Order: sequence, then C-alpha cells, then structure tokens
Amino acid sequence: MMAKIVKGSGARGIVDYILDSKKQATLIDYQGVLLNDNASIARSFIAQSRLNPRVNKFIGHISLSFSKQDLPRLTDELMIQIGREYMEKMGIRDTQYIIGRHYDKEHPHVHIAFNRVDNNGRTISDRNDRYRSECICKELTRKYGLYFANGKEQVKTHRLKEPDKSRYEIYQILKREVTRCSDWNTLLKGLKAEGIDVRFKYKGNTNEIQGIVFTKNGYHFNGSTIDRCFSYSKIDRALKANTQGESQQQYEPKHTQTSHLDNRESELISGSLGLLDFTSSPDIDNQEEAEFRRLMQHKKKKKTRGFKL
Repeated sequence: MMAKIVKGSGARGIVDYILDSKKQATLIDYQGVLLNDNASIARSFIAQSRLNPRVNKFIGHISLSFSKQDLPRLTDELMIQIGREYMEKMGIRDTQYIIGRHYDKEHPHVHIAFNRVDNNGRTISDRNDRYRSECICKELTRKYGLYFANGKEQVKTHRLKEPDKSRYEIYQILKREVTRCSDWNTLLKGLKAEGIDVRFKYKGNTNEIQGIVFTKNGYHFNGSTIDRCFSYSKIDRALKANTQGESQQQYEPKHTQTSHLDNRESELISGSLGLLDFTSSPDIDNQEEAEFRRLMQHKKKKKTRGFKL
C-alpha cells in the first residue's frame, strides 16, 4: 500500500478526475457533499471552505495504491474500511470527502478528495503529512496482511514522472557505481560521466562532511532520500569495504584444493566483499578478517606437515 498526497484549490478539476468515467471510476464512499453531479460535489467543497478563507489550498487529494497481488481480496468494502482508517490516522476527520475507485490500471487504487477546512471551520493540518503517511501505510499494510512490494526493484520506470524519474535514475546509477568503486575520486568521476553532480554538506564551518546532495536534470536530492543506503556515511563505508576486499584478493591463493576448509575460505572471502552490505559494522569486519588469517595460517601449517619425512 502506497499513498501520494496532493493539495490544490481547484475543487471541480479534482472531482472530475476522481469520478472520470474514462477511468471506469465508481464512487464508493462519501460524506457531507451533494451528489446531484460533479458540479454539486465541487460546490459543496467550495461552500465549506468559506468557513476559513485563509486556507487557500483547501482540497486535499490522496491516491492509495495497492499491489495487484491483493486484487482478489480488495473488495469495495475493504477499500472503504482501509481508506477511512487511513484518514482517521492522518487526522482527516469531521470533514467532507469522497472516495472513488479506478479500474484503469492493473493495480487496485482509490482516490480520496477531502476538505482541509473541517465542518467547524478548523484547518486540518498537513504538517509532516508525507512522513506520517508513509508510516501509516506500512502500519495498515501489516495490519491487513497486504503485499509488501520489493522496494525499488518493482518500479515501472516508463511511468515515472519528474522528479521521481530523476531520483530513480540516480538510484540505479549509484547502485552500480558504488559497487565497483573503491574510492571517492573514482565514484565522483563515474557519476559525472552519467550527468550526476555531487555536493557535500559540511558541519558548520568545519571540514567535517555530514551529508551529500546529488543533482540530475536540475533536481536535487539528499543521499538518504535516494535510498537509506546512499547517505554519505554509508557510501563511505561501502567504498572502504571495497578497498579492503581488493586488498584481500591480492593475497588469495592462486591454487586451492576442493576441500571443506577451502570452501570455508571462499565463503569468508566472498563475505568480506559484500559491496553493498551497509549493515555490517567495523567489529564484524575485524572478526571476519581475524578468522580469515587464522584459517590461512592453519592451511599453511597443514601443507608444511605434508612434506615432512
């Protein structure tokens, strides 16, 4: 389950979109509006917004999208229940709303239009709404046993619009470049060749780097907004891990025997080269390195013993 939030002042345009017959739309839930036609619904929103004329963008528009794997379960009744619970948790209560279900895509989804001026003229807060929405979507996905999509690997790139398109392009390039680079200079050159500019953020007036910003197609993104594994600290840790892995490869035996011990050595070496394993810690890396050295010494002694008379 995912949510996209938009705010606007054009009530008629949003109502027409949500109830567009070309999208095979059906009105599955509503409250506090006249249902004669789309125009009467829009006039209902406008009339209530005049209770608080200071709110310019009084129409909230939220789309709730679900995985196509949940389609057999998602009846109108269940989508209404989830939509109402989502609004309640977001603080969208005591106000007008409509919920329309669309059938123009392969995945099930609904659109919600609500009045940010509630029935008593109070403003429904939009503070940190995107962050709160993300947490609520995860909570409801777990509660109702809905399908968790496998992150960015399931993104349909041909349907992305800006700035999401640029963000995803940066994500794909970083995933490739961070894997193969062992230092910042090499990484920055690789990103530059792909049209990505990089700017570091410093702590106060010091030379201590505390963040990173990527720019592509005129759009700017903090590293952590691309993906949590692409913050400055995690990229730096990955590059150092790559360097350590290359150093260990130089000392890898050229001729090995197909024994149980050699299999363990291979597993340890490949484990130390987990180029994007940002969850590893220095302590774990040190333990793996110590175990690797112990095994190598053990093998050397074993070979020496084999030549004794």
